[in-house]
Amino acid sequence: MNKFLKRAKKIIAEILYITIATTSKDGQPWNSPVYSAFDQEYNFFWISSPNSQHSRNIKENSRVALVIYDSSVAEGTGEGVYIQAKADELSNESEITHALKYIYGRIGKSPRLASEYLNQNPRRVYKAIPERFWMNTDEKINGHHVDKRVEIKII
Repeated sequence: MNKFLKRAKKIIAEILYITIATTSKDGQPWNSPVYSAFDQEYNFFWISSPNSQHSRNIKENSRVALVIYDSSVAEGTGEGVYIQAKADELSNESEITHALKYIYGRIGKSPRLASEYLNQNPRRVYKAIPERFWMNTDEKINGHHVDKRVEIKII
């Protein structure tokens, strides 16, 4: 396993929050940090209000970008995983149950019932299916550090 792939998997496993970048139908950008979990295929799940800006944007445009960034390290040494994905609100009980197993299991809690995320309830479960992954790296050009991305194949 190359060093980027190994580090990406470690960051994904250790960092509990992702930042979701969405855009409205008129192109207005929005970033939202959310607690998330992932399954063995690196699908990402989170719970949000369908009225939050990022949820409304996803309803209009399923294309999202995710960032999982390890900001716990010293200045100049942070690394992140960048993901291009398609996201959607889950409405199928078995898919919601699958997602909740990871969302609550990641923090050692028993999952809630899928029915608590349907109908008139105030929160929904969302899923992002990754299409591409990158890790950041840097190189020196004329003595200056320049940020770069290296595409990796996680799945």
